[in-house]
Amino acid sequence: MDLNDRTRVSEVMSTPLETIGGTEPLREAARRMADDDISALVVTTGGGCIITQSDIVGAVAAGRDLDESVVRDVMTENVETVTPDLMMEEVAAMMTMYGVKHLPVVDDDYVGMVSSTDVAAQLS
Repeated sequence: MDLNDRTRVSEVMSTPLETIGGTEPLREAARRMADDDISALVVTTGGGCIITQSDIVGAVAAGRDLDESVVRDVMTENVETVTPDLMMEEVAAMMTMYGVKHLPVVDDDYVGMVSSTDVAAQLS
């Protein structure tokens, strides 16, 4: 396969990047994901953190109040990131290795998000 024919992260990442503050209620994170039809938000006050639908489902299962609990209570910390020039095959390998479904895209700052759905659409 010609290297120039392979898909890069920049071609499929979701932009603009959707973010949320760490002190926002979980209900607000859930509402934003539902309204925007996305499954993860980068947490702006966390430094390398995201909140995913899975984090919110886990909070509900644990009996947390979605109005009283805040994003930082359940967010995923120290997430791996990718760069816009990375090939999608490499992203797929990273997601498998780290067991994640979302990777923020960083180019000096956060610029987008790539998901396992994006990977599946490109590599199938």
